[in-house]
Amino acid sequence: MYGDGIFEGISIYEGRIFRLEQHLRRLRESAKTILLTIPLTTKELESSVIETVRRNRLRNGYVRVIVTRGVGKLGLDPRNCFQPTVIIIPQRPEDYPYIALGRRPARAIVSTFRRTPSFCVPASAKTLNYLNNILAKLQAINAGVDEAIMLDLRGFVSEGTGDNIFIVRHGVIATPPLHASILGGITREVVFEIARTLQIPAEERELTLHDLYNAEEGFLVSTSLEIQPLLEIDGRTVGEGVEGPLTAKIHEKFEQIKRTEGTSVLD
Repeated sequence: MYGDGIFEGISIYEGRIFRLEQHLRRLRESAKTILLTIPLTTKELESSVIETVRRNRLRNGYVRVIVTRGVGKLGLDPRNCFQPTVIIIPQRPEDYPYIALGRRPARAIVSTFRRTPSFCVPASAKTLNYLNNILAKLQAINAGVDEAIMLDLRGFVSEGTGDNIFIVRHGVIATPPLHASILGGITREVVFEIARTLQIPAEERELTLHDLYNAEEGFLVSTSLEIQPLLEIDGRTVGEGVEGPLTAKIHEKFEQIKRTEGTSVLD
């Protein structure tokens, strides 16, 4: 119970597993980073996820893949663990409330808890070390808002507690770079793909609090939230206080993509 493990959350839309290959690639990269051997080949792991979805007839929902260091003696020495454990958890939309909340406009605060720097815990590895994020989330809950935005150790914008953040400034979509202690999200990649398709300027760059407070639009993205409009930060209205036009365009295209792409398992 030391947070010694990795995981991926994957969406299912109309019997299609969305971006399964990319999620499992990131899972393997995370495993390599923390010297964890997944006891299944890539093909076996993919087949196991597909079989889980099929057996549960999960036409729409979410599946979480977790790999822990496994059963073993107490202590920090990983050699005490006998074999890594793979857990695959299917969830229907009604059992995973965040899926249904994605389109609800969000209000956020900036957390006083800084994002753990990559020289402490590699941010690009999706590990089970989330206490830092949970402490920030508790601040959001206590403040009566939906999300907490975390800064990196230098004071630049990093990410939300479980999502990447995008803003629009001067007609350009911007999001923090990987070196701002963020997880390179799968949905984040999709947003850049959509921006290229729609010929909307989009870039990675370091964002300040001034950028956040003066954004024309803002939105949060993750597997569970998809594209969630961000309408308030620290009591300051984002743009006009409604979902912005570029956010709406990104979401509309995302809706098209998620219904047509993916590994079909129930047809």
